[in-house]
Amino acid sequence: MKNSRLATAFITTTAISGLAMLAGSVLKMTALHHYQFLCLLLLGAVTSRTKVKLPGIDGTMSVNLPFLMIAAAQLSLFETVVVALVSATLQSIPKRAGEFQPAKALFNASTIVLSAGMAAILLHNDRLIAMHRSGTVALVAACGMFFLVNTLPVATIIAITEGTGIVRIWSSIAHLSFPYYVACTGVTSVVTVISQHAGWQAALTVLPVMLMMYRSYQRYFAHAEAIPVSQALAKSAAAR
Repeated sequence: MKNSRLATAFITTTAISGLAMLAGSVLKMTALHHYQFLCLLLLGAVTSRTKVKLPGIDGTMSVNLPFLMIAAAQLSLFETVVVALVSATLQSIPKRAGEFQPAKALFNASTIVLSAGMAAILLHNDRLIAMHRSGTVALVAACGMFFLVNTLPVATIIAITEGTGIVRIWSSIAHLSFPYYVACTGVTSVVTVISQHAGWQAALTVLPVMLMMYRSYQRYFAHAEAIPVSQALAKSAAAR
């Protein structure tokens, strides 16, 4: 009962924070980028359905991450939040005959909205941009923030509901997903540079790459699902 109340309180706090980010983006809303916004909204929505389950953990990883980061880099805060909200909502819809869980969907949507919103704020921060003309510092900071804001709440709610240590859960999530975040940072950087010369349509070229990456992770995690996370981490540590 205690854990249930704590989980409800944490989900409520996260939802309020996500709503605050949405409200703040509306207050700062500027002119829309129209076609670019619609394109990234569609890409984020479609790729949100291609997700893989993290082995040994009640969590998933979706292909929509680079498109959320590209939106954060090239669109306004409001547009980024909308892309994140739509993508997260569709991502939470269960496949086949799975049961829809409103609380879980609300939590996931709020977390992704917060992650994308914070990334957009950092990517448009004048001080960070001034530190490096190419925007590399801002991009690394934004991806790092996205990673922390997206994984820490997930690790916290899993730790609360399952009664396990948050550090152990978060380290497992980080171990499995951090390489993907690093790859997406590189993809976002390349697309941003190409877009300056070839136009915003460069984001479309990312789709085949991300689908290939999705298939690779899907096969790898399917194989790793049979191995307990603790054993997998031990083997990885021994290999290093």
